[in-house]
Amino acid sequence: MATAPQPGSIRPGGRTARVREAVLQAAGDTLAGKGFDALDLAEIARIAGVGKTTVYRRWGTPGALAADLLDHMAEQSLPRARTGSVDKDLQENARLVVKTLTDPRQGRLFKALIAASLCNEQAAQALHRFYAVRIDDWAGCVTDAMGRGELPHGTDPGRVIANVSAPLYYALLNTGEALDDEAADRAAATALAAARAGVG
Repeated sequence: MATAPQPGSIRPGGRTARVREAVLQAAGDTLAGKGFDALDLAEIARIAGVGKTTVYRRWGTPGALAADLLDHMAEQSLPRARTGSVDKDLQENARLVVKTLTDPRQGRLFKALIAASLCNEQAAQALHRFYAVRIDDWAGCVTDAMGRGELPHGTDPGRVIANVSAPLYYALLNTGEALDDEAADRAAATALAAARAGVG
């Protein structure tokens, strides 16, 4: 017996797609501006200019709406770099992370979504999926590097990519250290040195 789709998980085109786009835009703006606690479905419907019934029927809870927003963000993410050099590929990855986290809207949005994931299981699962998609995409840089002999065979591609972004998120959420190209390049170089040394 087929199971019903998760709220907000249907991706049809036409008017339904436009409604989803408007609602997710409103949800993203609200999260970035006021945080997860302000994600009231009735208010989101008003901002998006759609019926409350539509929003409640399709998403049902703030957690489901935040989860669909994360899924949408994963769908819209830029593809990985293909420079032909693992040094440059990882540097591009790190600089993209920094660019995202320092963007006036995106940085606040990610903070809100991370905070939401700590208190809402639907948001947590969606955040895990988001990072899994991004890591899986960029892991191809490491796989290609092994094929070119730049990294030892048996290197864990996902672990290397996670090691690139981990210090950048740590700076964002914990230390408040500057996030700039220098920090990005340092994170990439550290992850690469660990991979070349067989760590991970």
